[in-house]
This record gives sequence, structure tokens and C-alpha cells, in this order.
Amino acid sequence: MSKVKLVTSEGEIVEVDIEVASKSVLIKGMIDDSGVEEEIPLPNVKRNILQKIIDFCTYIKDNSPPEIEKPLKSNNLNDVTTPWYAEFVNLDQEVLFELILAANYLDIKPLLELACAKVASLIKNRSIPEIRKFFNIENDFTPEEEAQIMEENKWAEESF
Repeated sequence: MSKVKLVTSEGEIVEVDIEVASKSVLIKGMIDDSGVEEEIPLPNVKRNILQKIIDFCTYIKDNSPPEIEKPLKSNNLNDVTTPWYAEFVNLDQEVLFELILAANYLDIKPLLELACAKVASLIKNRSIPEIRKFFNIENDFTPEEEAQIMEENKWAEESF
């Protein structure tokens, strides 16, 4: 099988089967435009994240990517998708967010949806202060502003 050379943000070259690399719309477009003779630079993707992406794309080559129901019916990803996919995104927060950025950059929709579903599962049924803490977001509202926003958006709370 023919290979393509991908260059990570650290300058490392990783050879990947064309069929696997083509799961990325970005890479497929570059291959279609320029062929596989030239290296494809991926300045936004670190080596460890690229390896995770290759593992995912290799798996979906022979296994249909999951259809993830939205909104999530559970905060347990095992209830939403198969165990392999749920375990695949069972990562620490920093790596998960890097994976989301890379999946978005490389245009790999099934991976982007899966990783975002993982984040959604982590914040599902949490309060606003808990979500702020999870994302390390500083509350810059005065108590009055916060009360006003809560009142204006009460309908959103009631829809759950």
C-alpha cells in the first residue's frame, strides 16, 4: 500500500498509509492536488496527537465511525457509543483538547464529534460554577449581572 509522509509540528516525519491518511478531508485534498511525492506539513499537530489520530483513522477504516446522538442521553460515553470509542477519548483534559483542535484542523468529522461528545459528557448535569472550574474560566460577572443573566436564560435551565 502506498504511503504519504506527514510532518508534525516538531518537524518529525511520519509515514502513513494513504487510505488511513485520507480519512482527513484536509490531507485527502492535499494528496488529490499534489500527489504523495511531497511531504505534507501539519504545523498544528504534535507527534503524540498525530499518533492518536492515526490510530483512530486506522480503526475507522474497517469499522464504521459512531453516530452520536445529540444531545447526549447520558454523561457516560459507554451509553452513547461502543466501548472502543469511549475508551479512545478517555484522556486527560489537555490531550483531549489538543485532539479536538487537531481533528478540527485536519477535518476529521467523526473524531471531532467523538472528542466533543466526551467533553459534553464531562460537563453534562454540572452547575455553572462546576463548569467554570472544569474549564478554568474566571467569573467576571458581578452578582447583579449574574442574577440578571440567570433570569433572562431561565428557559434554558427548564428545557432539561
